[in-house]
Amino acid sequence: MHVLIALFFAVHAVRSGQQTYWLFILFSFPLLGSLVYFLTIYLPSSRLERGARRAVAAAGRALDPTRDLREAQSAYDYAPTAQNQMQLAAALLAAGDAQTAAQHYEDCLKGPFATDMEIRLGAARAFLACGRSAQAVAHAEAIRQAQPDFRAETVSLLLARAYAADGQEARAQAEYEATHARFGTFESLAEYAIWAAEAGRADLAERLYAEARQTITRWSRPVRTQNQALIRRLEAAQRGASA
Repeated sequence: MHVLIALFFAVHAVRSGQQTYWLFILFSFPLLGSLVYFLTIYLPSSRLERGARRAVAAAGRALDPTRDLREAQSAYDYAPTAQNQMQLAAALLAAGDAQTAAQHYEDCLKGPFATDMEIRLGAARAFLACGRSAQAVAHAEAIRQAQPDFRAETVSLLLARAYAADGQEARAQAEYEATHARFGTFESLAEYAIWAAEAGRADLAERLYAEARQTITRWSRPVRTQNQALIRRLEAAQRGASA
């Protein structure tokens, strides 16, 4: 049994590109070596560890929801650099102050980071969140024109939402359709279904919702939990369309 466990970790070490001395440790000291490898290499890179870190971070935000914003504002007040302004803009957007976040993102794009796609993506999100859909469309389209492969699915879904918010329903549907056809992810399917329900496309919404439910039923509980926010939005949109 000890050797089998050591072999499992040895395969992990090879596939993950660890130093070759781990193989010596694992097979020379099967029990102790496996334990050390598990604690120092395997666990920190596992989904369990990442999930625990996310849970701790979420708990921290729940206990002190304005902490990130206060720290970002303090850092920017002390040193108003472009980097600190970017972090402040992201914190403002996360805190719900999309209008102020959009202004900070716009200011960042006027300086040496004018071609930074992450900043432009943040600007598009902020403008969409504060109801300025035309600016959101402009920023998302600028990203696609400058770097078509930059976070392609994220940009495509954001652009589709921006088109819908701007009243460009035909372009929104075409963008959702193309995004789902290209990526085939649950997110692209769910966002398409939500749009269809909200746009009054009942037949399309029902078909997409049924497809999404088939996917959800095959998921394990942890996967469902991870996607709970999107599932709730999907369910709410479907109920609204059926009302």
